[in-house]
Amino acid sequence: MNNSRLEIVVGFFLVLGFAAFGWLALQLGEVSWLGEGSTYTLYAEFENISGVKTGADVQIAGVTIGSVAELRLSKDDFAVATLKLNKDIHLAKDSMASVKSQGIIGDKIIQITPGGDEELYQAGDVIVDTESSVDLESLISKFAFGGVK
Repeated sequence: MNNSRLEIVVGFFLVLGFAAFGWLALQLGEVSWLGEGSTYTLYAEFENISGVKTGADVQIAGVTIGSVAELRLSKDDFAVATLKLNKDIHLAKDSMASVKSQGIIGDKIIQITPGGDEELYQAGDVIVDTESSVDLESLISKFAFGGVK
């Protein structure tokens, strides 16, 4: 009888442990069908997004507010960055997205400059007011070969 009681207690703790592990996995994975999640998606169209990688930070005033989830090319040959932003961040329609370098190594990030418009971006909207990455090699070659005026 002592063995069966021990097996029941161990089984109970195993079930409890698996339930806790499953709950934690769902919370960290932001499963959208279980709740609203803690992020929403915006898209930003750039002429040049050179150096930005998936997982790069999206920042306002140096504070990380999200990350780059995907990079793709649009039908109009624009680079489109899919931005996952924290739900508590609300961007005005006249906000601007820029590609900037961060730190000595020069990791690229998306820097958002908030606007003052009363109308806000909704999930799925596209930011078209953007500032692309500076192509340093192109600038050097223009300077070296006389293309700068």
